[in-house]
Amino acid sequence: MGRMLAENLPVILLVSAIVWIHRYHRFSPASYLFMSVLVVLHTVGGHYTFERVPFGLVTDFFGFERNNYDRFAHFSVGFYAYPVAEILLKKRLVRSPAILAMFPVFAIFTVAGSYEIFEWLYAVSADSSAGIAVLGSQGDIWDAQKDILADGSGSIFATLVFFYSHRGEIKLIKAPA
Repeated sequence: MGRMLAENLPVILLVSAIVWIHRYHRFSPASYLFMSVLVVLHTVGGHYTFERVPFGLVTDFFGFERNNYDRFAHFSVGFYAYPVAEILLKKRLVRSPAILAMFPVFAIFTVAGSYEIFEWLYAVSADSSAGIAVLGSQGDIWDAQKDILADGSGSIFATLVFFYSHRGEIKLIKAPA
């Protein structure tokens, strides 16, 4: 599998999943907005290869030693916690505000960790230049862990936004007695 396909396959699969889910659940405009951020950031990153995205202005402004465009994209992965929470609430799949808060965050952390494992497996199985380009660690031995943290942090942010914007509906959730 070529580098371009490997870089863009996740977003192709993601958009396909959103189209399929749309047949069963109509997301809110806010969910589509949150989901579109990753699609746009990942498409740009897939075009350039994440470490080569022209991000020098931000890198220089904050004094980063590496191109952190990929971390911004990983943070936006967490935005998918918003539509996950929306489905749970609208379909009445949970009866506890605590579970409604935790499940989307845990789901994103699980997907993030699984993705890092698949990314690593691709990197060790592909030709070395393509594998390193897709891995995009830029010499950071803790890159996978920082990516997972960025994903999880984005999910906490998105869940807080969801809870704030749906606070009236969430108050109506009845926990089992």
